[in-house]
Amino acid sequence: MNKLKKLWLDLNSSLWFLPGLIVAGSIILALGLVELDKNFGGNWINGYPRLFGVEPAGSRDMLSAVAGSMITIAGIVFSIVIVALSLTSTQYTPRILRNFMRDQINQVVLGVFVGIFTYCIVVLRTIRGGDDDQVFVPSIAVITGVLLALVGIGFLIYFIHHIAVSIQASTIIADVFEETIAVVDVLFPHRLGENAPDEELESLQKFSTEADWQTIRSTQTGYIQNIDIEALLDFTKKREVVVKMEHGVGEFVIAGAPLASASGAARNADLKVDKATTEKLNRIYSVDNFRTVDQDVAFGIRQIVDIVMKALSPGVNDTTTAVISIDYLAAICSHLAAHPFPTHFRFAGNRLQVIAKRPSFEDLIDLAFNQTRQNATNNVAIILRSLHALEQIALRIKDGHDLHNKQQNLSAEKRAERLEIVSRHLQMTIDAARENVTSKDDWAQIEEHIEKVLKKLDWENKVSVESKIISA
Repeated sequence: MNKLKKLWLDLNSSLWFLPGLIVAGSIILALGLVELDKNFGGNWINGYPRLFGVEPAGSRDMLSAVAGSMITIAGIVFSIVIVALSLTSTQYTPRILRNFMRDQINQVVLGVFVGIFTYCIVVLRTIRGGDDDQVFVPSIAVITGVLLALVGIGFLIYFIHHIAVSIQASTIIADVFEETIAVVDVLFPHRLGENAPDEELESLQKFSTEADWQTIRSTQTGYIQNIDIEALLDFTKKREVVVKMEHGVGEFVIAGAPLASASGAARNADLKVDKATTEKLNRIYSVDNFRTVDQDVAFGIRQIVDIVMKALSPGVNDTTTAVISIDYLAAICSHLAAHPFPTHFRFAGNRLQVIAKRPSFEDLIDLAFNQTRQNATNNVAIILRSLHALEQIALRIKDGHDLHNKQQNLSAEKRAERLEIVSRHLQMTIDAARENVTSKDDWAQIEEHIEKVLKKLDWENKVSVESKIISA
């Protein structure tokens, strides 16, 4: 099942699959209309000479003109897509190229023009001239070809509009944001079994370090894209073992390195890691040479952080794009802040099945803001936006509502723990600004904003705002 899912994702992100289906559909349409003309045409068509009355030579010329123009436009569309891919790769980040390739509008437009060309070619070969008994002009198919040409013009106009919108920074970032939020809604709480009972966490932690684990090694090299959850639970159930992930989704694994460990100690089962077991577990993992957001929230954040880094680079120096990116990072982290993160210990039927490996809330916050802070130490606009973002995240933790306005039941302990993480980032942002902002006026603006944030969060005694800038 995991292989089929990976194949489907690969097909959806290719520039040939959907256009290929459209071309196949155009061939079927052409042959079907030709047969319709052959079997049901005749007197009723002759009654509308101005609509259907076209001679063989005229029909050929008309379809040839449509076919030639459509294949030319298809080449132009393909060139525009390549230029857009190149532009977004250099201007933003290469990590978003697959998002463009998966854009179904681009695929449909390319398929429509190639499909119309194919349709005209198929109909052209059925037109016969010569003696009256041999003349055959599929009038319905010919007039349909003309109508398809008009449809193609509409697609071309819409495609130009779509490309102009899709290469804008705000659109690219918003698309990554929406995809990441959708993954969060699926993975938190995770579908991988049930959460561990709180009272058993200490003993489970002890088991994870002291059990007799047998290594199951990877047979592939690359990034773990996703894991077939149902297959993994079935694997542990049939063999009566506990599986501990050594690598999580999004991590790079090398062939021959430990992929997971298994132990039958919890069930008193005798585990034998043979070739069949190793191959079975490896089939549960999808490994390829790139990451995807399918089960990898961190990669969604990584893409937006890369856009921030590119925007802040000296060669680009686009502060506005960086500010937009930070706003969406704040939205993602605010959504995560309200969600309960499942424990690493996953149960099924009151039995420990999997010890999962996944990023924590702290890991994701660090990923979102560490590099942003490190690369914008003297950019006042970015510092102010980062302070605002951290304020929004802290307020969302206290409020407990996610972006769908759903109340998430976080324990008081979890709230305090997450607020401590956010306060640490707030302190690091203040320290970085204090070290690098040399203008007294700029620091005064930052300090005023900090005081407002701390007052709103009631953190006046929790975060230090001492400035190293000495007043004249």
